[in-house]
Amino acid sequence: MSEVKSHEFDGFLNRGASTYRLFLLYGPDRGLVSERAVQLAGRSGVALDDPFAVVKLDASELQQAGRVLDEVNAIGLFGGEKLVWIRGASSEKTIAEALQILADTPPSGSTLIIEAGDLKKGAALRKIGETSRAVASIACYSDDARSLHALIDKELAEAGLRIGPAARERLLEALGGDRMASRNELRKLALYCRGKDMVDEEDVLAIVGDASAISVDDAVDAVLKGDVDALLHAMKKITTSKTPPFLVLQACLRQFQQLDVMRAEMDASRQPASQVIASLGRGLHFRRKPIVEAALKHWTTPAIRRELSRLQATIYQSRARQSLEESLVLQNLLAIAIQSARR
Repeated sequence: MSEVKSHEFDGFLNRGASTYRLFLLYGPDRGLVSERAVQLAGRSGVALDDPFAVVKLDASELQQAGRVLDEVNAIGLFGGEKLVWIRGASSEKTIAEALQILADTPPSGSTLIIEAGDLKKGAALRKIGETSRAVASIACYSDDARSLHALIDKELAEAGLRIGPAARERLLEALGGDRMASRNELRKLALYCRGKDMVDEEDVLAIVGDASAISVDDAVDAVLKGDVDALLHAMKKITTSKTPPFLVLQACLRQFQQLDVMRAEMDASRQPASQVIASLGRGLHFRRKPIVEAALKHWTTPAIRRELSRLQATIYQSRARQSLEESLVLQNLLAIAIQSARR
């Protein structure tokens, strides 16, 4: 098993990464996933500006496992090492099948890097990564306080800046949701303070945006509660962190599918919502259980299924018209949140 914890990555990059050909990066911090993928690609020995040696694929374009296997096993036009880089993976069966085959017979002249989202425990890709000795499975979670302090010190030191305690506290409140967004905010702050020696609290308040931690679950919970303001706030931060809006839509669909099963059990057995959640909601985080319980009490089975149809239609529309994906997702989630508020 080759599972790399989030805080172990720097040591792994310097000491162990060179022994692997297959890398799976996943987690809610998409910026950190992307940043670490770039670092691994840099250690692969492949010239990243060589279009004949680097093949970048989008997970949504892969219809068959054979495409991945063909790219990994193909010999480059001019020979040498090859890098296959897949982005946007989630629960695609084709990618999981390809990774399993490659894990059983690792390539000798190619490196495969897979960037995935927040894979749940037991997801096919994550399970392969965590159980195969040939795959380096790297978790990428939002920065904790220690990581944020180190990131602040590194970025500001490179710009020749120091920071006061009050300004640091303000920064810690605003950062942490996404590594890339946090780094961009710090670089923006450094540029704003160019020519100064010390960053003060007023500088942070004047220029730094809100890139603090927020998960897809926060947006789903806002929909269930009918809290339009919280939903807008969550979606703004998710968009800022470059998290695909489709992931919110997918999470909301799964939540309403779970509500449908729970509500059917309530109606069939005449059990209270709390009892149904105790038996069917064991995977729910304890903080979310009161929100789901309240939704169960107010949503009827026909209403739940109507919203399931809306979500499925939105998924189809967002895939068919990707340029409008963000608007379509937000519009339909707002419509469901308004229905929740009315109930």
